[in-house]
Amino acid sequence: MAVPRSLKRPLYQIYERRLLQTLDRDALPQHIGVIHDGHRRYARAEGLPDYAASYRVGMDKFVEFLGWTAELEIPAVTCWLLSTENLARPDEELKPYYAVLIELFNRIPQMPAGQNVTVRFIGSLDLLPSDLVEAAKGLQERCSGGSRRVTIALAYGGRQEIVDAVRELVGKLAADGVSAADMAEQIDRDAISSRMYASDLPDPDLVLRTSGEARLSGFLLWQAAYAEYSFADVYWPAFRHIDFLRAMRDYTNRERRYGR
Repeated sequence: MAVPRSLKRPLYQIYERRLLQTLDRDALPQHIGVIHDGHRRYARAEGLPDYAASYRVGMDKFVEFLGWTAELEIPAVTCWLLSTENLARPDEELKPYYAVLIELFNRIPQMPAGQNVTVRFIGSLDLLPSDLVEAAKGLQERCSGGSRRVTIALAYGGRQEIVDAVRELVGKLAADGVSAADMAEQIDRDAISSRMYASDLPDPDLVLRTSGEARLSGFLLWQAAYAEYSFADVYWPAFRHIDFLRAMRDYTNRERRYGR
């Protein structure tokens, strides 16, 4: 027997409170990576007039998500809002998304979600339109002194990040006069890790992806080697607080082995 819609919300609220009360706060992840997937499929499923409507719902959800992580005092989140592969999509899809991102970046500093955070962007921003880059830089400047770290991956690809790190390392060694024969001995895990885009962040403890897809698609390939993964069967715009809390509960119940 289906539960009437009028009863669902109160039941969800009770369940949410119970999840919050029973969460082991000491076992929560310190760094969460998020792949915000499913905007276009959500638009089709909900019969929305265009993708821009779905993008706005998704970016409102992004702001909510920042509030949820603040509530649990998660120190760091890395959010993948645009991949380098996404840039191959047609202009009629990209331009509305760029416009929604600009709106988002301009309003975050004025919202509770923009308080006590330090925002940083990673990725190939040089591939993006100048007005989007300007909005991103403005957000970084206006949200720069908070204790919580919000990293936004924009025009980002995990393979390219590793390539860029190795190139920087090799260039530094060459500039220091290290011969090609001796170079290999100085290219190690720590040297590459120190040249990742956000090398001062701890590796993510948990990577969360929405939309039912169970793959990383190149997100934080180097850093997420020993992360736990959570794949939610809902599109990002439909992702609920209760879905987030379930992911946190499941994470706290796992035993992390780090390959051992």
